[in-house]
Amino acid sequence: MRILDAATRVADLLLEAQTRVNGQIDAALAELLPGIAQQLGVTPDAAADLGDLVNARITGLSVVVTPAAVAAVVPLSETSVATTRAARRAMTGIVTGADDRLAVIAGPCSIHDADAALEYAGFIARMRARHGEDLEILMRTYTEKPRTEVDWKGFAYDPFLDGSSRISVGLVATRMLMCAITDLGVPVAAEPLNALTPQYVNGLVTYNGVGARNVTDQTARERVSGFSSVVGFKNSPEGGVDTAIQAVVTARSPHEFLGVDAHGISAQLSTTGNDTGHVILRGAKHGPNYSAEHIADLRQRLAERGLPQVVVVDASHGNSQKNHLRQIEVVHDLAGQIAGGQSAIRGVMVESNLVAGRQDLDQQDPGSLEYGRSVTDACVDLPTTEAMLAELAEASRARRG
Repeated sequence: MRILDAATRVADLLLEAQTRVNGQIDAALAELLPGIAQQLGVTPDAAADLGDLVNARITGLSVVVTPAAVAAVVPLSETSVATTRAARRAMTGIVTGADDRLAVIAGPCSIHDADAALEYAGFIARMRARHGEDLEILMRTYTEKPRTEVDWKGFAYDPFLDGSSRISVGLVATRMLMCAITDLGVPVAAEPLNALTPQYVNGLVTYNGVGARNVTDQTARERVSGFSSVVGFKNSPEGGVDTAIQAVVTARSPHEFLGVDAHGISAQLSTTGNDTGHVILRGAKHGPNYSAEHIADLRQRLAERGLPQVVVVDASHGNSQKNHLRQIEVVHDLAGQIAGGQSAIRGVMVESNLVAGRQDLDQQDPGSLEYGRSVTDACVDLPTTEAMLAELAEASRARRG
């Protein structure tokens, strides 16, 4: 709760300032727009009633903190900057083939407790020190991943887990948490679900994954083309790999699109394209897709599109058929492929937490949760993760040798 307490104070102060700024903007527009309308010969029809046409289903509109304001009062330390810079360089090298190590992205399915996340980050720091010659280990720090179709929306949107939906606090807390993790020398991976959230953690994320349910979204593909991080696209929930390949092609190209700047103002964004884009195999409802045959098929499809033969494999989700313990089998199979010289597999994702399994969240009593256990998908525990990392490090060492 230490991060949440600090984030609440920061958010309250920033919201007060933003309310004043918004008032000044409204006053300036009220002064300027009538003159512009007059120049254009526009005469508003005062009799037009838009009451049932505009915001018909909106029940509230609240001020929110802006990325620029949050960055001003939650700055990155030199250590955080160095962590992200070095990890992005390493991940880019792994994706392009300049670095022959294996990337591993391990961590909770979804962050819901900042204290537990920091304890887990300490574990990752120790694993990085142990396996650094063979593995580039990142911490999965997903703060937007929701519970289900309806229910808890994720740490960034409901940080108190009680339905209070204090989004400004969640956004500040997310930045504070990522600052603290990278300050430990641990680089972070994220999965942004909203077009606006990446700016709140600008400079902190090494790797961004586009989820299976967003991979077909053309606007998401275009946004990623401007990301400074390394990016991957998961295959669709039903197992479609072609959608992920199409997303890679789109993201690697330059685009012009409508976005917002650091002050939350609408802006036209121009991008160079992101040449780190690659496919993430995460399996499907009907079965996994990590076998040697699946990897060979993907390599052929990528080659046909003129794309680098690069893949990251998610050991969870469809590949584990939602059984967290099956991740052990997936990792064992992947380790065999890697040790056997399979060069296309550049990374592995593992859902891991302090405590194995998962638990239900009671939003009426969030304090009853067991510390360190997931509230979304089930995860493996630290000893199991430690063993899997050792196996992957040995495989990477064999491939490199």
